Amino acid sequence: MNRDLTLRIAAVLGGIAVAAGAFGAHALKSTLNAADLAIWETAVRYQAWHALALLGIACLPRDLPRAGVAALCMALGAIVFSGSLYALVLLDQRWLGAVTPLGGTAMIVGWVLLATARRPVPGS
Repeated sequence: MNRDLTLRIAAVLGGIAVAAGAFGAHALKSTLNAADLAIWETAVRYQAWHALALLGIACLPRDLPRAGVAALCMALGAIVFSGSLYALVLLDQRWLGAVTPLGGTAMIVGWVLLATARRPVPGS
């Protein structure tokens, strides 16, 4: 992903995380049981952290080729991970919990790619 798209996705994910957190704290707090509220808060937390990670990636030098793929993995991972948890709680579809680890795996792959991103060596 390029820098501008990474920044935009970071902003959207961050904004949605704030809105979802407020929605959970105010609108859902009285209707959800403690376990579902904890699931909701987990989704918000992971989404917010990965929005910040994407913001950081957007600030990296452009010559880190794996950083773009790392950003893509993190963005898709956050959407799948948090989205499946939001849907699990709102729709009471427990089978969506089986989808959540796919998003978590994508986020982990993103972190590994970021950890192994290296600038190209001149002349090689």
